[in-house]
Amino acid sequence: MRVSGFTIVRNGVRFGYPFQESIRSLLPLVDEMIVAIGTSSDGTIEGVRDVRSPKIRVIETTWDLSKREGGRLLAEQTDLALAECAGDWCFYLQADEVVHERDYPRLRQAMRRYLPRPAIEGLWFSYVHFRAGYDVRDTLGYRRAVRIVRNGVGIRSRADACTFWGSNGRPLHPRWPSGTRRAGGEIYHYGGVRPSRQQGIRRASLEQMYDEGRMGDSAPEQEIPDWTYDYRGCVPFQGTHPAVMSDRIAAMDWERPPFHPVPRWRDSYWWRVRLRKAGVLPRGWVDWP
Repeated sequence: MRVSGFTIVRNGVRFGYPFQESIRSLLPLVDEMIVAIGTSSDGTIEGVRDVRSPKIRVIETTWDLSKREGGRLLAEQTDLALAECAGDWCFYLQADEVVHERDYPRLRQAMRRYLPRPAIEGLWFSYVHFRAGYDVRDTLGYRRAVRIVRNGVGIRSRADACTFWGSNGRPLHPRWPSGTRRAGGEIYHYGGVRPSRQQGIRRASLEQMYDEGRMGDSAPEQEIPDWTYDYRGCVPFQGTHPAVMSDRIAAMDWERPPFHPVPRWRDSYWWRVRLRKAGVLPRGWVDWP
C-alpha cells in the first residue's frame, strides 16, 4: 500500500497557519507529500522547505482570483495537488489541520482494511475545532469530513475544498455512507487560533476567495478591523494536542480574550444550532434572542 499526502498553502506565514506542523503530522503516514504553494510574499516556500524531508515535493502555483464563485479557486488548487499524487490512498490536510500521533495505528489499519474494497472511496474524520486559544474548543463547527480519498477513480475536490466528489458524481460525505467509512481518527483544526488582529486580516483575505467586493490581499491592513471572537458554543479543551504543536503552543505570545464557559444545559444558542442542524428549527431561529 502506497499513501500520498497533499495540501495547499499560500501566504501561510503572514496569516499564521500552522502549515509546518500540519505537514510534519502527516509525514509518518505517507510515502510522499505534495505541497502546492501559491505565489507568496512572506517566506512560505522557505518554511515548507525548512521541514526538510525527502518525502516533500513542492509545486509552485498561481492563484487566479477571478475564480471566486463559491470558493472554487480553493478546490481547483486542491485538485492540482491531488493530480500529482501517486499513492493508492491520498491523504489531504488543509494548512490549519493537524493529525494526532495517537491515531496513526488506527489510520494505517483503516487504509489497509478498505484498500481491497473499491466501493469505499473516502475515509472520514471527526473534528476538534479551536477558537481564540489552544484551550478553547468550538463545539459547533462541522463535525466530520472526508480527508482520505482513493486515487485513480476520478475523485475531485468539492465546493471550496471542504470535501470531495466521488467517482459517481455524488458527494463523499459521512451522510452518504455507501462510499465512505470512518478513518478512526480526529483532525485538530486550528483555523480559529490567532491574535485578533491577524485573524481579522486572514478572514478578510479568505472572504476575497468568495466575493471580489470584499477586502482582501489588496486592501490596506489598517482598514481591516480586528476580529471579535464569539465564544458561543465553546467549552474548555481538556484533551491533549498533537506533539508537533507543542513548540507552537509554548511560543504563543498573545492573550486571548477572556473566556467564561457556560454549562451546556444553560447554553441556549448551542441548543438552537443543534436543533436547526437536525432540521427541527428553521435557520432564522439560531440568532433569535
